[in-house]
Amino acid sequence: MQIRKDTTLPADAARAALAGRVWLPEVQGPAVVAIRADGVYDVTAAVPTMRDLCETESPAATLRAAAGERIGGLDELLANTPADGRDPRRPWLLAPIDLQAIKAAGVTFVASLLERLIEEQAHGQPERAAAIREEMLVTIGTDLQALKPGSPKAAELKKLLVEKGIWSQYLEVGIGPDAEIFTKAQPMSAVGHGMDAGLHPDSTWNNPEPEVVLVVSSQGRIVGVTLGNDVNLRDVEGRSALLLGRAKDNNASCAVGPFVRLFDDSFSLDTVRGITVKLDVSGPDGFRMSGSSSISRISRDPADLVTQLIGANHQYPDGAVLFVGTMFAPVEDRDAPGQGFTHKIGDVVTISAPELGALTNRMVRSCDAAPWNFGASHLMRSLARRGML
Repeated sequence: MQIRKDTTLPADAARAALAGRVWLPEVQGPAVVAIRADGVYDVTAAVPTMRDLCETESPAATLRAAAGERIGGLDELLANTPADGRDPRRPWLLAPIDLQAIKAAGVTFVASLLERLIEEQAHGQPERAAAIREEMLVTIGTDLQALKPGSPKAAELKKLLVEKGIWSQYLEVGIGPDAEIFTKAQPMSAVGHGMDAGLHPDSTWNNPEPEVVLVVSSQGRIVGVTLGNDVNLRDVEGRSALLLGRAKDNNASCAVGPFVRLFDDSFSLDTVRGITVKLDVSGPDGFRMSGSSSISRISRDPADLVTQLIGANHQYPDGAVLFVGTMFAPVEDRDAPGQGFTHKIGDVVTISAPELGALTNRMVRSCDAAPWNFGASHLMRSLARRGML
């Protein structure tokens, strides 16, 4: 797996406020960094954590004002990030988030809604998917795109589907008033750009989920965005929605990066609403797959999702990041006809957007990915040793 500076950075990187994290072997701990034209700068002395940066009045201005200490060139760090060939004596990139809760919204696009319904009806059996998909399209149609969740028209459709006996828990969160928001992973557990991402070894039907990830302060303010892969085990969740935790939260099953792009005068939530996220999968067997997901086609506005995430009824004192969902659901057959797509070990997944750069990961079994062994307590001890608290 090779990752390059020219494909990692946003197309307009020169004017972007890009924040990230880097592992510093000499202090055995992470640094908050600013990505600048002449290199990567350690700004931990000004903002000890990404959480602290996102809590400032203007995170982009704070990042730009921090002088920092140059760690090295971005190309050097990128070359040392993949596990294969890494020199543990030199710095490498990490996921660009730390203490924030890692949350995700599901069934926010009509395409993903239909695929969740198919998973439910197939009970984890991929060979049944094609026939169920055809039946669903005939019964429900594809005009759900124009339906506003929680609206009177949505309520009318719900009544009709209940009368037909085909109401589903996925339709409830897809067109009902309440969004599905769940815990994707634990704080500090995400893997970053150029790292291995994990698949539970029990899964035989799974897929990447390319998403925009909102970065939210403890006050519910969206301060920036990044890219994410909400790795999904379709066979596990298809057996029962109560297995969502097993399907979603495994070692290295949450990838975020490459950097957080902070909001400023040139980049805002309105920009995000127009982003199209691209997915490319390259397999060791020569398989290739591409797709895209446009935020403009989302059923629930990103700001509305955040109001359902955080507020008077639920607080996140260290802030949160929120995967907003995807419209991309791979149905192309990879092996046997009718079984659709599933990963093979060694697949390289790249999720990209011109405004945010690219997040690339190699898929391995969760048990073969680097174990998660640096949590919040380790971060606090590391910062304390360095006199950063």
